[in-house]
Amino acid sequence: MPVKTFHPSLSGLLAAGLLLPALAAAQDKAAANKKLYCWNENGQRKCADSLPPEAMAAAREEISISSGMRTGEVQRALTDEERAAQAEEETRRRMESLAAETRRRTDQAMLTSFQTEDELRRVFAERVNLVDNSINTSRYNVSSLREGLVTLLRTAGERELAGKPIPEKLATDIRTRHTQLRYNTALQASFERQRAELDVEIDDILRRYRELRASDAPGTRAGIDLPPAPRQ
Repeated sequence: MPVKTFHPSLSGLLAAGLLLPALAAAQDKAAANKKLYCWNENGQRKCADSLPPEAMAAAREEISISSGMRTGEVQRALTDEERAAQAEEETRRRMESLAAETRRRTDQAMLTSFQTEDELRRVFAERVNLVDNSINTSRYNVSSLREGLVTLLRTAGERELAGKPIPEKLATDIRTRHTQLRYNTALQASFERQRAELDVEIDDILRRYRELRASDAPGTRAGIDLPPAPRQ
């Protein structure tokens, strides 16, 4: 039986000749895009071409394997406490924005918009309630954080008295709780200061309002006395 010999066609050879450079270019591109991830773990720097699950929340650098240059950086994931602090900071900024908007509205409106003091006081009700709620929340947070810190310190003290080492996690929790307590204490003081300043601001605007109403009373305009009406 005769043996068949395979003869590649010209079109096949051309296709293979075109395909090989394309495959080589794709491989070069994939190699150029490969990254090296570097992060700190227990005080040691580690690097790998793939990120293990335990390092997903860690801060890390991304380095190009082909060039050795740093191509990116990822911040570590926020803890629950840090997310709470971030939310409190956003609340503080919203309060400041609301205060500025209320001042602008008050300056523009005043006499033309409010017929009585009660109407004017209602403009400040939202700010007063917001600041009061923030003060109560910050007081609760400070009290809770202080109690938690006392508990952690007591645990650390008992271990020292027993001659046992203090675990790193316990020491970290103490430092973190102390930082949070200082931040929330300062935040509480800021809210209480805002509340006192708000009282002064309200009293000042009410005083100005009364003066404007008095100058706009019948018989006067802009502080100038008008002549009495002629007798009938």
